[in-house]
Amino acid sequence: MTRTALITGSTSGIGYTIAKAFASKGYNVMFHGLETNGAEIARKVAEEYNVKTDFSNANLMHPEEIEKLVTATLEKFETIDTLINNAGIQYVSPLEEFPLEKWNAIIAINLTAAFIASKAVWTSMKKNKFGRIINISSVHGLRASEYKSAYVSAKHGMIGLTKVLGLEGAGSNITCNAICPGYVKTPLVEGQIKDQSKAHGLTEEEIVQKVMLKKQAVKEFIPEEKISELALFLAAENSSAITGSSYTLDGGWTAQ
Repeated sequence: MTRTALITGSTSGIGYTIAKAFASKGYNVMFHGLETNGAEIARKVAEEYNVKTDFSNANLMHPEEIEKLVTATLEKFETIDTLINNAGIQYVSPLEEFPLEKWNAIIAINLTAAFIASKAVWTSMKKNKFGRIINISSVHGLRASEYKSAYVSAKHGMIGLTKVLGLEGAGSNITCNAICPGYVKTPLVEGQIKDQSKAHGLTEEEIVQKVMLKKQAVKEFIPEEKISELALFLAAENSSAITGSSYTLDGGWTAQ
């Protein structure tokens, strides 16, 4: 039986790498993102791996669009076996200068959207007696850093959501786990480097070495492919006993 994965924020960065990994294993994939060439990205992956794909540019700030995204995926592929809540945004600023609209947007996209999407797929997963929800949190779901009040709050919240869904899905073969990477050099992180440079008054290279990777024992960005491998493991049928847990890929950050 062909499985289907819905992956938010999957037209670039970590999400795109995960989407390609799932397609390479024979999953049909619903791509999602705001890129104008999203449909073309999905089409190329379908051709490369001989699977079915589709694309949605649903705005995750709007609950009704998230629900439509899930409905469209079910109509296209009949099931959603794996939901990966990956989409996220970031803003870096000292607390006293942090705009409320940025706080609201980060909480909405990084946390509330994961709740709404999970709720929307829940009935279908219960009916099928199978579901794998994977939340892409962050090492900042477990540790804090300065100037990231909204992001750290959202990612901590995602860990709590993961635990609750793991408990509620236990009787229906629905698992929910979180992946907590350290710094991955994605477009989002490249934007953070620039923002942190302004906030700290350091060069971008100094930010990478003295701020971003300072807390990691392994002084390297986390490879996106490692996140994909872990996601595939958590999505597998034989991972039914693994739920409500958080897995770090943080270069030893949380070991210190």
